[in-house]
Amino acid sequence: MTFDKETAKQTAEVLLQINAIKLQPSEPFIWASGWKSPIYCDNRIVLSFPPIRNYIRETMAKHIESHYGKVDVIAGVATGAIGIGMLVAEYLGLPFIYVRPEAKSHGRQNQIEGFIEAGQNVVVVEDLISTGKSSLNAVKALKKANVNVKGMVAIFSYGFDISKSNFETANVDLYTLSNYENLLEQALDTKYITTKEQEVLALWNANPSEWNAI
Repeated sequence: MTFDKETAKQTAEVLLQINAIKLQPSEPFIWASGWKSPIYCDNRIVLSFPPIRNYIRETMAKHIESHYGKVDVIAGVATGAIGIGMLVAEYLGLPFIYVRPEAKSHGRQNQIEGFIEAGQNVVVVEDLISTGKSSLNAVKALKKANVNVKGMVAIFSYGFDISKSNFETANVDLYTLSNYENLLEQALDTKYITTKEQEVLALWNANPSEWNAI
C-alpha cells in the first residue's frame, strides 16, 4: 500500500469538508458487520460535488498514467466505485468496465459488465478499502478472465492490518489517495476533532473488533 503525503492530506481535507467522512467517537455508527465504529465513510457523496469530483478523478488518473504505464481498460468495483471509475476512464480516454460482487443469477450471468479481452492491461478503481476482501474479489474475477491486473487505486483506506496482509498475499499493488492516519492528522489540524477524540479514534483503528467489545 502506497500513498503521497501531500495528496493524502488534501484528500482528507476535502472528504471532511463535504461530510463524505464523518467522525463520531462519542456516538459510534454500526457497520453491516456489526462492528461499532467511530467513523463512517461514504465516498459516493463525492459525485455530488463537481470540483471535488474532478479533483479525485484527475488525481487518480495522473497516478495511473505515471505509475502503471500502458493501460487498456479501467475497471470499477460495484457499486461504490462505478461512478468515479467511469470518470477516471473518461478522463484517460479509456474503455470502462465494472465488476459485480458475484455473477448474476439470470441472463448472461456476468460478473464483469462491459467488454474485455484476454491479455489486456487493467487498473482497478475502488472507493474504499476496509478489509480488502470485496476489492480483491473483483481482482480475482478479472484474473479469471485472463487479463493483466496492474494494480488498484482507491480514494480512502482504513489502513487495517488485515487489509495490508490481504493485498500482500494477493500480490496486488494498491495506491490510496488518503488513509486513516492522515485523516486523523488533518482532522486534528483543522480542529474537526480534539486530541482526546484522536486518541479514541486511533485505539479503534488499532483493534476495531476489541473496540466493539467495549
